[in-house]
Amino acid sequence: MRRPALSAALALLLTAPAALAEMPEGISHFTLPNGLETVVIEDHRAPVVVQMLWYKIGSADEPPGKSGIAHYLEHLMFKGTDKLEPGELSKTVTRNGGMDNAFTSYDYTTYFQRIASDRLPLIMEMEADRMANLKIGEDDWQAERQVVLEERAQRIDSDPSALFAEERNAVQYYNHPYRRPVIGWRQEMMALTREDAIAWYDEHYSPDEAVLILAGDVTPEKARELAEKYYGPITAKGKPEPRARPQEPIQNAPRRMEMQDARVAQPRMTRSYLVPERNPGEQESAAALTVLAELLGGSMQTSVLGRQLAIPGKALWVSADYDGLAVDPQAFSISMVPASGMDQQEAEAMLDEVLEKFTETGPDAEDLERVKTQIRASQIYSRDSAHGRAYDYGQGLATGLTVEDVNDWPDILSAVTVEDVTEAARQVLNSNANVTGWLLPAEEETGGNAQPAAPESQQPAPDEAAKSEVQE
Repeated sequence: MRRPALSAALALLLTAPAALAEMPEGISHFTLPNGLETVVIEDHRAPVVVQMLWYKIGSADEPPGKSGIAHYLEHLMFKGTDKLEPGELSKTVTRNGGMDNAFTSYDYTTYFQRIASDRLPLIMEMEADRMANLKIGEDDWQAERQVVLEERAQRIDSDPSALFAEERNAVQYYNHPYRRPVIGWRQEMMALTREDAIAWYDEHYSPDEAVLILAGDVTPEKARELAEKYYGPITAKGKPEPRARPQEPIQNAPRRMEMQDARVAQPRMTRSYLVPERNPGEQESAAALTVLAELLGGSMQTSVLGRQLAIPGKALWVSADYDGLAVDPQAFSISMVPASGMDQQEAEAMLDEVLEKFTETGPDAEDLERVKTQIRASQIYSRDSAHGRAYDYGQGLATGLTVEDVNDWPDILSAVTVEDVTEAARQVLNSNANVTGWLLPAEEETGGNAQPAAPESQQPAPDEAAKSEVQE
């Protein structure tokens, strides 16, 4: 995983390693001879189990001109095999009282089911079957291509916030494929073929390019037995090649963009910077950035931007976002809806004043402890959800982390200091390599029945589709 020049400085934030966590109780880990990595999360409070299969392939791995192929194949994976009729997998899961779904992101494509634990062999058999024996009929591919085109129309083209995020990503990255939308560019989606989908499937859907997560009412012994029975016989399609993606050159200059849309009622500004992702054995910089985002804009009531801009009425909404679970560098973003009547120059000057003061003084020690306590509490509460815990390990391993890295993350977050956050803030917020974007009402249609664009979500949640994921 290569990083931009900024990350080299951030990587030096912490010189003393945090104490590493032991394997949490109820977590076990093994790899089958064919390369399928498996994590088992025991939770016997209810007779329910979640199976998640994460393929380490996503939209950022697509060849030029084929944007949307990863998500397109995700749809086609429900078209059946020699054993399963089209749609039969989902119908079988539903008939047995369960639910299933799938989603595609920049770095992975994931399929999951939640069902009574005594039905685990059933869903493992079906999932393993479509890993090895997918059938894409002559009639299926065109109809499903129309489905994904309609999905783009509903989720992206009809939503000014989604269109704005798409435009900003294209400006944020000069060269990296994160600049393309996960769902794809419409003109390229229209040209996808059955042969494209089969080639993508044949090249990437292999046990050695996947991570299996089993969470809930299952023992490690039973999980291994079933994994060996259903996934074990599948032959790997060859040694996986490293993800060779175009990387970002050094960014030196600020960029600006504006987008107008008649459906937008209130102007909104977003400023973003490229920063390091979480990396195996090197998560300290990402931890400092995670805490920094929470301190700046994690809460409208208690964050720095909330207290100094939202509560006094200078802004209607503020936010700061960072998600380091990715293969390559991500955006650290600050968003704001200024008070009505405030022009862009005044709003940016107001924001800059608050950020400049923060980089000079750093965070209040009590605020830092409060935020770290909130993060720890959130992680503890998330353990109530087998799906959420499965998501944490699946996303981590699918983006290049190890099980140990996922285990160590809470302790690394807890070790973040005032000095770490201050240095991270200075490295990021003082950088000129940023993108400032404004989503504005159309000048000729600012009144009437225009509806505000909803604040976009930058943080993927276990049970929701985020802007970097397309979930069915």
